Amino acid sequence: MDQKKFWVAFSLVKGIGAVRFRALLNYFGDLESAWLASPDTLMKAGLSERIVEKLVEVRETKDPDKMIRWIDQQNIQVLTWEDETYPTLLKEIDQPPPVLYVKGNIQPENNQTVAIVGTRKITPYGRQVTEEIADYLARIGFTIVSGLARGVDGIAHQTAIHAGGKTYAVLGCGVEQVYPPEHKKLAEQIIENGALISDYPPGTRPDAANFPPRNRIISGLSQITVVVEAGETSGALITATFAADQGRDVLAVPGNVYAPQSKGTNRLIAQGAYPYTGISSLEALLKVTKHKEVNEPAILPENEIEASLLRIMQNSDGMHIDEIVAISSLSIDIISATLTIMELKGMVKSVGGMTYSLREAGVSYVADPDE
Repeated sequence: MDQKKFWVAFSLVKGIGAVRFRALLNYFGDLESAWLASPDTLMKAGLSERIVEKLVEVRETKDPDKMIRWIDQQNIQVLTWEDETYPTLLKEIDQPPPVLYVKGNIQPENNQTVAIVGTRKITPYGRQVTEEIADYLARIGFTIVSGLARGVDGIAHQTAIHAGGKTYAVLGCGVEQVYPPEHKKLAEQIIENGALISDYPPGTRPDAANFPPRNRIISGLSQITVVVEAGETSGALITATFAADQGRDVLAVPGNVYAPQSKGTNRLIAQGAYPYTGISSLEALLKVTKHKEVNEPAILPENEIEASLLRIMQNSDGMHIDEIVAISSLSIDIISATLTIMELKGMVKSVGGMTYSLREAGVSYVADPDE
């Protein structure tokens, strides 16, 4: 008899997680025997009286055969610890989720995965950095992992898809549902270019309490977690904490010390996270070499201000910001902000003392967006 339906059935019982799944398997040998066991035997296996009562209630109201048939009809895959297709990186963490529900396709052996997370209240700066990171990673074959939320998450998924890459969205509800509802079309695109993933059984409605625990799966699926923007109480900081606990690297994007969206990321850096200072800082963690980027397009200016600064600096080994101001006739505030963004994008680099130069020899730039 198919054992998977009993994994599904036990996943419906609140209070039975990885530890108790393992205890039941160790005691009974398989979950079918545990599902059919008497309350007294279940308590001997280590379940409390309260959890046994919940289990009995589920047994009286749910038919495992009907549940697995309905799940199959919804094109939902069920992955358990016993499946070879269970993601290898996730299986490495302490107490990985016993059951995963998947819509789409995941590649279990794919360890080229990076989580990109952050605030729902994203700034233009945060959007630009998110798009830069997700686009770069997708183009060199990495799968982007995030949570389908508004803001950073949604932009990371969208950018990966537009770049022709793969992306996984980890949900705080059943995979047959979409939250937020305005991301329904995006969720459909993710199914075609990756997968929706949840450890919550189908039928689970979105609930605020579900989202912090699912962050553990986001980081667990990923070799690196990138936090773009995050307030002091952002859920993205929970993801970063899980990543650190799992022995995975955390990369945080520095920002304005006065901006609410940067307080969390700046704090992560102060606590030891790697600062994101451009694609090269990501390359260092991923150990990506330049020869893998043969299909990477030239870095192009996105507006006339960037283009004009590139033209000013193209024949110089380094220019002080005051010199750039004098030549450009733009305000120092505009130039300073633009240079900061260009540095994050890898177009220019700071060589100290408010002096900037083009990033490096051998990188092709188009100095006019109309060329």
